Amino acid sequence: MFAARNRRLGAGLVFALLSASAGGRADQLPAFMQPIAGVQTTTAEETARANVLALNTAMFDLYGAAARIFQANILAKHPVILALFSGSGGRMILYRPGMPPLDAPSVPMVYQLLKSTGHSTMALTQIVGPYLDNPGDTSWLAPMRAYRSRMQSALDTLDATDMPADWRQTVRTILTNNAAFMDDCISHGTVTMAALQAFAHTQAPELKKVVAWAAQTQVAHWMEVLAGWKTMLGPDWDKTYAASNTIYVARQNNVLFSVLAQFFGPEAINDRLLLIETISFTSTPNDMLDSVTRIIADRSVGSLFFGNYHLMDYELMGGDGRQAIIAETAKRGMPAVLPPVVPFGSNQWPMLVTAGPGAASLADLP
Repeated sequence: MFAARNRRLGAGLVFALLSASAGGRADQLPAFMQPIAGVQTTTAEETARANVLALNTAMFDLYGAAARIFQANILAKHPVILALFSGSGGRMILYRPGMPPLDAPSVPMVYQLLKSTGHSTMALTQIVGPYLDNPGDTSWLAPMRAYRSRMQSALDTLDATDMPADWRQTVRTILTNNAAFMDDCISHGTVTMAALQAFAHTQAPELKKVVAWAAQTQVAHWMEVLAGWKTMLGPDWDKTYAASNTIYVARQNNVLFSVLAQFFGPEAINDRLLLIETISFTSTPNDMLDSVTRIIADRSVGSLFFGNYHLMDYELMGGDGRQAIIAETAKRGMPAVLPPVVPFGSNQWPMLVTAGPGAASLADLP
């Protein structure tokens, strides 16, 4: 207590001395204050600008304090499902009013085995990619030899893994092809683009199989979980919120969000069913709950001020910004490149939805 009080007194003394220096000369202060003292030169305009900008800074503190109350109110009235991306096929948590969170069982382990098999081939391209057709640089050899040892360990113990026999045989084929490619690279002491292309051509059909099986395993598991939760919640399902997180690369055809949509229906998309974009593969449950709370709370603000419940789901300046872009591009003789106008509260999928030519899945590729 005394230490804290002394610190406060010390800070007050420094502030008083510095404030005094603003009205007098810094060189009139004691020598020990000279290094930090100085005459203030803040203009009236700078002070006014800082005062106005401080309102925006303070807003975030007020938002944070209110959000804690809003979140408690939401969770007291509505079930919430979080579908979080993870390397194990996802994590789903059900929050029910007045009850502890319920974590769903994990996706069967075979999903991770299949995914690891596919990634093992992708990893080889990262080892050799920077050194293609460059025999003078052999710095890739050490990590290649280390990964080759891991590949052999996986092959030697593969029979003990729990998966259907035909899946295991495909996994064995992929790992064996990986090992053969690595042995060839190591023996030659160089990696050619031609060799890498031949390797990719050999592996592609096998990789398509493990990707499909992993997807089937993941989808079947989460469909079963959500079917059970929907039955458990009964009528409360119709007031349940759900959110899934995604980074850019996983946004299109997001598996967890798409599975949720099958149970929530199209009318819930962008209303009670949310896709929250992030800058990393994983988000914490607390971060996700904070995002859901902010979205729901802002809807009430939009309705209060502008009479539209979903207005704040969108960039508030977006409409005026659109008109400004149209005007500015017209001045420059440029065509405006903008998406179609959609109404607030649209139930369109949050991913790309415009059909067009070209492959749209692995099955479409030769």
